[in-house]
Amino acid sequence: ADGLITPIIRNADQKGLAEISIEMKDLALRARDNKLMPEEFQGGGFTVSNLGMYGVKEFTSIINPPQSCILSVGAGEQRPVVKDGALGIATVMTCTLASDHRTVDGALSAQFLQAFKAMVEDPLTMLL
Repeated sequence: ADGLITPIIRNADQKGLAEISIEMKDLALRARDNKLMPEEFQGGGFTVSNLGMYGVKEFTSIINPPQSCILSVGAGEQRPVVKDGALGIATVMTCTLASDHRTVDGALSAQFLQAFKAMVEDPLTMLL
């Protein structure tokens, strides 16, 4: 292993989900083949780390300096849940956000997690 490489999706706020997905797959493939240019993995502000594909339910990641945040995404799994007073089954995943409080206020991090949760629970809102 050559260490952690975190490809950067630049201007993600100006791209749609399909474009981000295509770019992310391309970057991941080229990262595995050691074919990224330095500007493709240096300088980001936020990392998403996903170990769900390995069955890891929850974990905590360390922020990659000089970035400000890292979101750890665990595996989704069917769990019993109570919704509107009734017991049911839902797919649940654990996400953990680590934020550098020197650059990101904790309340802002909490607001981000609330918005992220809302979008994951109702993905069609991301298409509007």
